[in-house]
Amino acid sequence: MQLRRFGVVVSVFVSLLLGCLIEPPHALAQDGDWVAPRTHAGHPDFQGIWLNNAAIPMERPAALAGRSQLTDEEVAELQTRANQIFENGRSAFTTPGGAFVAALEEVETYEAWSTSSSIGMVDVVVTSQTSLVVDPPNGRLPAHTAAAQRRELAVANGWQFKTGPEDFNSIHRCITTGVPRLGGNFGAGPYTYYQIVQTPDYFVFLSEAFHDARIIPLDGRPHVAGNIRQWNGDSRGHWEGDSLVVETRNFSMNSYYRGATEGLHLVERFTRSGPDSITYEMTFTDPSTWLAPWSAKVPLSRRQQDLYEFACHEGNVSIVGMLRTARLEDGR
Repeated sequence: MQLRRFGVVVSVFVSLLLGCLIEPPHALAQDGDWVAPRTHAGHPDFQGIWLNNAAIPMERPAALAGRSQLTDEEVAELQTRANQIFENGRSAFTTPGGAFVAALEEVETYEAWSTSSSIGMVDVVVTSQTSLVVDPPNGRLPAHTAAAQRRELAVANGWQFKTGPEDFNSIHRCITTGVPRLGGNFGAGPYTYYQIVQTPDYFVFLSEAFHDARIIPLDGRPHVAGNIRQWNGDSRGHWEGDSLVVETRNFSMNSYYRGATEGLHLVERFTRSGPDSITYEMTFTDPSTWLAPWSAKVPLSRRQQDLYEFACHEGNVSIVGMLRTARLEDGR
């Protein structure tokens, strides 16, 4: 079992939690401005432990249509409510009235992760970002194609027919949470820690949950042949200025993400945005799934904790329970 006692937050607009880890000596400041630390190879240094403690809604709430940013006053109100949730583990969305509060109430219904009295809460910091989706500018996902709608329906109906462990998705089978790691799919939730290890030739993104490691070559090698398909796709990285850009293709048919499977083409961009923050941006392209490409942005914050042993479900008891329930349903 995971050793830390921390858990999930109700979905409010949250973002970077600035830590206090001191930058290496070579991260020099000029005129009070922060300068990204660099490796011996001269590239920005991303190494360390990072956390996605942002529970920003995937799509912009209807009550905030046309607004990509909150005001300072609204951010302060959300921070107060987030602090209340952190302190007592209960919803703080109780004040009636107004479009902004209506948006808060809508956000409360978007609970990508549930709370539990048996585990602690993740500390959060609120920012002005109103949706993970940043393109299209309306903060909403492009429409699915007819084929993607059929795939989504098949997955939904598949919950009713479980004959063996192979019928469950890769998360329930504790294989991988998949790539990309966005929203509810970012690891096992917003409480999953990540370690980045960096060399001149490789960028390693290690997830505490599932012990899933992405080893991304940076040496310019080509992608593997198109007939080789992998759970997390085939990733290759390169530098564009101070941003690391990772292109991933060759996903497996079982690498399901919001209707997309083997046709997904993913471009990720990692940028050091502060002493203790990374801006993680993603662009999704799959004409067989969405009518247009779309992009999202997630903030990551530096932490000082270590990674701990994580057991997805010990002894596969969760799989046994779900299959037993399916057998009981068969007998009705």
